Amino acid sequence: MQETQGDGHAARRRRLAALVADAGAGAVLVTRLVNVRYLTGLDSSNAALLVPADGPAVLATDGRYAGMAAEVCPEMETLVERRAAEALTTRAAASGHRVLGFEAHDLTVERHAALAEAADIPLRPLGHLVEDLRRVKDEEEIGLLREACAITDRAFEAVLPEIRAGVTERAVAIALERAMVDFGAEGPAFDSIVASGPNGAVPHHHPGGRELQRGDLVTLDFGARYGGYHADMTRTVAIGEPAGWQRDLYALVLRAQLASIAAARPGAETRDVDAAARGPITDAGHGDAFTHGLGHGVGLEIHEAPLMGYDRTGKLMDRVPITAEPGVYLAGRGGVRIEDTLVVRPGGPELLTTTTKDLLVL
Repeated sequence: MQETQGDGHAARRRRLAALVADAGAGAVLVTRLVNVRYLTGLDSSNAALLVPADGPAVLATDGRYAGMAAEVCPEMETLVERRAAEALTTRAAASGHRVLGFEAHDLTVERHAALAEAADIPLRPLGHLVEDLRRVKDEEEIGLLREACAITDRAFEAVLPEIRAGVTERAVAIALERAMVDFGAEGPAFDSIVASGPNGAVPHHHPGGRELQRGDLVTLDFGARYGGYHADMTRTVAIGEPAGWQRDLYALVLRAQLASIAAARPGAETRDVDAAARGPITDAGHGDAFTHGLGHGVGLEIHEAPLMGYDRTGKLMDRVPITAEPGVYLAGRGGVRIEDTLVVRPGGPELLTTTTKDLLVL
């Protein structure tokens, strides 16, 4: 799905131009394709964008995407060039810019050398300027995330009857991904995880041929992609009546997750939000079994800033979508993870995934 050009993308480019000016550069060359999409709406496999500190931005792409560019961002000047980044570097030098910023985290050494040869202009790395802008979402982006999450919720509800003893993990994963597409997703946001029984002790287990069995806890981690935006939700269910330890473990993880959600407010330190979940799990003696950070930002990528962990720094801000996904993983026995996508708001988090967190016994 291509976005239609509107003031939203132009406003993002204006904010980036101000950052470029503050950095003392004449322009920045944006080469990360996801960042080009964020700033223009164009989703392609070959594009670059020149954003001056003062003046209109220029897009470059090859002939395969020229028609899309004309449709998505008709008001932008577009160069039809196979070597998009090199063409824009030459354009920057011809425009008199004294310094051209670039995305050092995207360019290889070889590609940087090619750009340096393309025109006689100093190149300066400007850091993660676009990613920093992407961290806080506008309401249009949040609307796309909300729809992606609604599709995810509907798919889970539709597939629940298929989650039963005798069905393989792989079959459940395929059913989830098919349901998300049937409900309007472009596709899955990432490779779905279905981890049953002892496989639930592996946080990123790849669903295989193991058949679900009575007495299993089954962790399902999946999400829909809609309009380029990624949903992320995890639920753990029981096949047949759960044992006491399984109920206790589920209740512990749910308590930890609810505490972290309550802590996710504008101004909160990310590591403090992580600690809100990690504390109860550690107090219960399972600190070593919570083996990952609490969560991460979501948007045009499934993993974006901010990263939520005990060793992370930074503060949450209004309109930052994040996940809250504590888990406890017991080798040889299984695990529990519960995850929601939410948006940080001044009045309290807005949950975008709304499926019940009660332990479902199937």
